[in-house]
Amino acid sequence: MKTNESIRCNTFVLLFLFLLLSIFSESALAQGHDAENIDEDEVGIEEMLGDQISEDTWFYNEKGEEIKIGDYLNRDKPFILALVYYECPLLCNLILEGMYRGLQDLSWTPGDEFEILTISIASDESPELAKSQKASYIEDYGRPEAADGWHFWTGEEDQIEKLTNEVGFDFTWDESTQEYIHASSLIFLSEEGVITRYLHGIDYPELSLRNALYDAADGNIGSPMDRVVLYCYEYDPDSESYAPVAINIMKIGGAATLVLLGLFLGIFWYREKKKEKLSVQNI
Repeated sequence: MKTNESIRCNTFVLLFLFLLLSIFSESALAQGHDAENIDEDEVGIEEMLGDQISEDTWFYNEKGEEIKIGDYLNRDKPFILALVYYECPLLCNLILEGMYRGLQDLSWTPGDEFEILTISIASDESPELAKSQKASYIEDYGRPEAADGWHFWTGEEDQIEKLTNEVGFDFTWDESTQEYIHASSLIFLSEEGVITRYLHGIDYPELSLRNALYDAADGNIGSPMDRVVLYCYEYDPDSESYAPVAINIMKIGGAATLVLLGLFLGIFWYREKKKEKLSVQNI
């Protein structure tokens, strides 16, 4: 039989867990679109696949310098576009952390094979805040060379609205929670700024990032082995993720079998020829 002290301890733990769950649920709901306060048409993502973003849209980089998106296009590198805001209490952190986890497992590095544009949707956020966020993520990432390819930008309201409209990213400010209400997604762009893929949610595994970047680059990044592996996967709109393609796997398996068979027959033929040559020499 449990003692009174044990019962009180277990009750305290349960109450504490319930309190944590209540706090988390309240925050999540605030970020998860309160149906009573937010019009569904104001929040969400409309996929604009194949559309091209404007080159003349401008923002501020981490140094406070005014830059145009067009200055970063056509440099033989695809992009990951993350639309967040730096003082977001919950969802934006989950988006960036999910991307960060996938990046850690990815052998490719921002600045080398691709670039990341992390852009604040809050026009009142400063370049200093963006700089602080960048320093924190680059330090945790452990690849200082990525600083040249992982950008944290801020912007004016009209420029933010222009970009978000072009990529179909609808968001709104909620006075009751004092937060921006928005969806969670990473958007992939080709080197020309053409929208090629959306990865929704807050979890972005290495395989999904690699495939989406590979598609955005039209197959022009990665090693030959990367291309063989990624050939076996294709984006599935229903599951909104990459799935194995049986026919492609069979093709690669068949090709590998032919190569191995050819190698075996070549070795067999070489040995037989060698035996014949030795037989002639011994006669």
